[in-house]
Amino acid sequence: MAANKGKVRQLPLLPLRGLLVYPSMVLHLDVGREKSVKALEKAMLEENLIFLCSQSEMNIEDPKQDDIYRVGTVSKVRQMLKLPNGTIRVLVEGLARAEITAYASDHPYFEVSVRELVEEQDADSEIDALMRTVLNQFEHYINLSKKVTPETLAAVSDISEPGRLADVISSHLSLKIKDKQEILETVDVGKRLEKLLDILNNEREVLELERKISQRVKKQMEKTQKEYYLREQMKAIQKELGDKEGRTGEVEELKELLEKNEIPDKVREKVEKEIDRLEKTPTTSAEGGVIRNYIDWLLTLPWKKQTVDDLDIRKAEDILDEDHYGLEKPKERVLEYLAVQQLVKKLKGPILCFVGPPGVGKTSLARSIARSLGREFVRISLGGVRDEAEIRGHRRTYVGAMPGRIIQGMKNAGSNNPVFLLDEIDKMAMDFRGDPASALLEVLDPEQNSTFSDHYIELPFDLSNVMFITTANAIHNIPRPLLDRMEVLYISGYTELEKMQIVLRYLLPKQKKDHGLNADQLVMEESTILKVIREYTREAGVRNLEQQIAAVCRKAAKEIVSSASDKPIVIKDDNLNQYLGAAKFRFGQAEEKDQVGSVTGLAWTEVGGDTLNIEVSILPGTGKLTLTGKLGDVMKESAQAAFSYTRSKAKEFHLPEGFHEKNDIHIHIPEGAIPKDGPSAGITLATALISALTNIPVSSKVAMTGEITLRGRVLPIGGLKEKSLAAHRAGITKVLLPKDNAKDLEDVPESVRQSMEFVTVEHMDEVLQHALVTPVHAK
Repeated sequence: MAANKGKVRQLPLLPLRGLLVYPSMVLHLDVGREKSVKALEKAMLEENLIFLCSQSEMNIEDPKQDDIYRVGTVSKVRQMLKLPNGTIRVLVEGLARAEITAYASDHPYFEVSVRELVEEQDADSEIDALMRTVLNQFEHYINLSKKVTPETLAAVSDISEPGRLADVISSHLSLKIKDKQEILETVDVGKRLEKLLDILNNEREVLELERKISQRVKKQMEKTQKEYYLREQMKAIQKELGDKEGRTGEVEELKELLEKNEIPDKVREKVEKEIDRLEKTPTTSAEGGVIRNYIDWLLTLPWKKQTVDDLDIRKAEDILDEDHYGLEKPKERVLEYLAVQQLVKKLKGPILCFVGPPGVGKTSLARSIARSLGREFVRISLGGVRDEAEIRGHRRTYVGAMPGRIIQGMKNAGSNNPVFLLDEIDKMAMDFRGDPASALLEVLDPEQNSTFSDHYIELPFDLSNVMFITTANAIHNIPRPLLDRMEVLYISGYTELEKMQIVLRYLLPKQKKDHGLNADQLVMEESTILKVIREYTREAGVRNLEQQIAAVCRKAAKEIVSSASDKPIVIKDDNLNQYLGAAKFRFGQAEEKDQVGSVTGLAWTEVGGDTLNIEVSILPGTGKLTLTGKLGDVMKESAQAAFSYTRSKAKEFHLPEGFHEKNDIHIHIPEGAIPKDGPSAGITLATALISALTNIPVSSKVAMTGEITLRGRVLPIGGLKEKSLAAHRAGITKVLLPKDNAKDLEDVPESVRQSMEFVTVEHMDEVLQHALVTPVHAK
């Protein structure tokens, strides 16, 4: 079917935006652009004819020739009405397709030469079939769309011309201008019907898909509404039964908490599963409480919450000095950690182990470290813990199961980078319930604790940001694998001068405040404080000293209340016994005069250093060696070694031949209730033996420590600082120590080194030379 070229006309052009007019189509247009109004005015002067053509882009305000399609519709203006807002409403009727052949003028309006496109409409069975198919598809479209009225179908069905049918149907479809223009430009009726059929098929598929989606959404909404209605009914029923909001309200509350919390994806998945389980669990079931408890734990743990470290080193140093006097090495280690943290930004938390006697400030130092870092502080005591589940928690299958102390501590901290103190780590025990020390291996290993697994939580928890600090009185009770994971910092006892400063700076002001006394109501002279230190306490730390200060404050408070006087109470040396009673210790445990067979040794204990008086008596007998004083195996062996050395040197010491067969030797160490062990009393035992056998007194102002061999060599020992402090407390003026321990003298406080003479010895001969009042060979 071919299109004939029609007559040529010169007409004003009206560009349309977002609109297209087909032949035989009547519609209203609103015209507002100046050029378009002038084109209309020109059309009204010449047969009311105008050429309507669409713009390719709707948003162009002032179109050029290239912005306007070439094919449009010759139309007749039937009616024109000026509206109050200045626009003109026009009723137009499309007459014929036409093509722009030339632009005659662009100003003041578009004027174009157009040639009509005339189509021949021959009867054809293929065209008839296409018309029927198009009508059938249009009917489907109307049924699905709901945008076109059924009356339109009746009107369209009466059209017999195939070209007009295609145009009318196209005008009723919600198509893009580009698609409508293609229909307009297709002059061949058969091709036009085929194109329209393709468009109708596509539209029908899209509409069917939309309907399916709409039905699905509708069903989902109905289901949601139904669930909401049922939930509301359940709430009402539960309310009537007195169950408040029951399980439903509980689940909703947990879901809200889950949305608010910032937790890892794996934890979120686990919580969602557990909430679903909880929802399906009957309210009366005991399992519900177990699930709820587990969800609560997962939601309250600080998976991602973290405090920001205060990396001001000077401020941290001031805080540590403000809280504690002395303790230089632990303080220095904390400041090193802060400096590295400032440079690296991310550092795995160190595991520090403070080892020292009771009362030296291990626990309070850990609290000060947390304050200086600006971190939360958590403390758990491991003393007497003997169940592995205390550390790792119980599995949820057990009744009353709970997480272990580590996870509990993290929950209490509220952040995943606290300072975590594991107190008294050397006091743990093990039995049939497991070994808690082994469970701690994962916690205190920087390579493993990023995925710490608690039996109750069942999800890995990151402990790598935690700064773990452990405390112990002695390291020999800590299992070796656990000790390897920690950096040990020894905190020795305090000197008298340090104790004095601690009382003046911390203990006395604190106890005054605790007992309701102001600074002026109670005055203690420094000499009186020194007397309390020397005669009422004998300890490495200051715990007992604080108790004595508290006792003075209590008595002073009672006196103030009783007398109702504002006069300050002054505690002096001469009235101290009124507040603390008689002195408990004699300052200077050293013997007042030189004695035969009595030597002062130095020992290390878990509560600090101590002096050890060793006594030897020679009695007529059959050569029996008796050891008393609750001695351990190692000390008994030291006594045997000292005795063997003495026998080997019998001639040099001018001892009678066979003295070991004719005499019984009794070695005794007083305070028999206290266990004593270790090799460091070797030279002390040998000196006491030789003094007793040669009847030469030992200097009362000398104390000694060192291990002895059978040939008289003096071997090194440990705990020199603690032993030196004990000697200082006892009033000793000279200390004999192994030559190999000379390097350890750096750890001894300067005030102690200046008040005592330290002599290093390599052989027993040197020991005797310094210890005995007269040389043994001079007898």
